[in-house]
Amino acid sequence: MLKLKNIFKSKEYKRILENMISLTGLQFASYILPLITLPYLTLVLGPEKFGLTQYAISLITYFQFFTDYGFNLSATRELAICRDDNQKISQIFSSVMFIKLCLCILSFIILLLIVMFIPKFNEDSYVYILTFGMVIGYMLFPTWLFQGLEYMRYTSILNIIGKIVFTVLIFIFIHDTTDYMLVPLINSLGYILVGILGIYIALTKFNIKITIPSIRDIKYHLREGWYVFISTIAINMYTTTNTFLLGLLTNNTLVGYYSIAEKIILAVNGLLNPISQALYPFISRTVKTDDKTRSIEFIRKITKIMTLVGIVLSAGLFIFAKPIILLLFGQSYVNSVIILQIISIVPLAVSLSTVFGVETMLTFNYKKAFTSIVMIGGIIDIVLGIILITLMKEIGIAISFATTEIFITIAMFIFLQRKGIKIINRNHTKLS
Repeated sequence: MLKLKNIFKSKEYKRILENMISLTGLQFASYILPLITLPYLTLVLGPEKFGLTQYAISLITYFQFFTDYGFNLSATRELAICRDDNQKISQIFSSVMFIKLCLCILSFIILLLIVMFIPKFNEDSYVYILTFGMVIGYMLFPTWLFQGLEYMRYTSILNIIGKIVFTVLIFIFIHDTTDYMLVPLINSLGYILVGILGIYIALTKFNIKITIPSIRDIKYHLREGWYVFISTIAINMYTTTNTFLLGLLTNNTLVGYYSIAEKIILAVNGLLNPISQALYPFISRTVKTDDKTRSIEFIRKITKIMTLVGIVLSAGLFIFAKPIILLLFGQSYVNSVIILQIISIVPLAVSLSTVFGVETMLTFNYKKAFTSIVMIGGIIDIVLGIILITLMKEIGIAISFATTEIFITIAMFIFLQRKGIKIINRNHTKLS
């Protein structure tokens, strides 16, 4: 315990702690704050219309991941390494933003084709189009820049502002079921506002000069982000795709039940993200410049912390699932209780897979293996999900989600053990 207390004593570690605090604020804004409006929306809109708005978000999230293209990790790593070179920072910023803008335009064209030619989406086309504003805001906001340069307080402050605006507008304008169209509009406006403010701060605070990126730079960043992009798509297979599959194979009401439980899990997982996001630039830099053994020793300490936190969160969700659902959302969402209990194991699995995957495999440049494991997990989830939805509907997709997360965690652990990175065994650290 004494060693764990000493982790953040140096100046470098104090910066990590500051970023963790800032990122905790960000996760509060991203996941916890919306839980204030969630019970209100579920009550006012009802399971069907609430389920429709969540189904639209599940579709639009694909485009968010597409426009991100893995830059939240690949560009973050590049910036962490050259954070004192203003010219290089400007070059990375210009290239990444140009690629993201092109991907955003392509995404909107694809969305228009979907809502025009697929009947299921054509019926509520305006909901999907209005929800696309989230992609625009997400594309604009340079989270990867603030994270790479380790100034996460800007990300936290701006996102809290956006979520507060969203929360206030929801209570002002949403009063009954017929107001459901305003939900995606308000959500999108919040994202776009934050995106514009983020760009402004990035340009003024870090003295970034916008340049026209060269073809070589564009190709380089596309290549660097590729494996993370594929990994992100695979991760999306067993997160967003679960809601998407459930909506395709059942109805919006069941999507509403599942979404409630999933949002609680995402909110809890959000409490784990600050540790991971604050540590990633630091570990990337130490692996690049220092003895790798020192980095592994540090990762072992973080593993202990994450394991303890994951156990507490998962156990708490399982034990208190029923009072959480009934207190926040009422008796009409009692079907969400069993779903929440089934996927309550996810925070523990994620707390470990984040350390094994992001903090270790990616920083040690095992990108291909990371991508392969996550991709296999995504395929397992889709196949298992389709089968179990057919047999058990929303309960089935919950089982599939939990099973996939456990598989990925175990697979990453086994891979690292075989490579000689024995995070749990202190006596062996022979890299292969």
